[in-house]
Amino acid sequence: MMSLLSITDWFGQLPVFEKVYWSIAIFFTLLFLVQNAMSLFGGEHDGATGDVDEMLDADDGIGFQFFTIRNLFGFFTIFGWVGLAAIHAGQSNLVVVAISTIAGLAMMMLMAALFYYTGKLAYNGTLKMENAIASIATVYLPVPASRAGVGKVNLKVQGAFRELDAVTDDAEELRTGALVKVTQVLNNQLLLVTKQNL
Repeated sequence: MMSLLSITDWFGQLPVFEKVYWSIAIFFTLLFLVQNAMSLFGGEHDGATGDVDEMLDADDGIGFQFFTIRNLFGFFTIFGWVGLAAIHAGQSNLVVVAISTIAGLAMMMLMAALFYYTGKLAYNGTLKMENAIASIATVYLPVPASRAGVGKVNLKVQGAFRELDAVTDDAEELRTGALVKVTQVLNNQLLLVTKQNL
């Protein structure tokens, strides 16, 4: 096992160009690992302050973010390690800088795309009542005739089964277990249903 003294001697004998690449690679790898560990364990908040209503009102989705701290750490991490690989492959300094810069930019692009498309995967579970129109439902609690009262129906909306309030214009009460069709949404909270004839 190498002692600290032998590592210092080894580092001291390296050419300045290679020392720069080793310093960049080690320093930014540590920063990159710490930042990702903090992200995994909840230590990173990305400025998550302010009122929830303000955040919801201003939510336009996540854009394509190329220049972020995370992406810069990724750039310099890959820049350093690819540069070292190119140095050890015997490339000239100019080629080493070019290859490591291209690799770093590719890493930034990859990370930005990854977070952009991951952000697009977020599912908003907010129920949009209009998505229930034309759905077939089953009466759970009887729905009184001619809008005389409110009953409940079970139906699948937006991929989830829900129990929602319903009224009917039908002349007869819709009994428990009856199949009904949603024809309209009233006041964005109440379903208008009619008996489904088989």
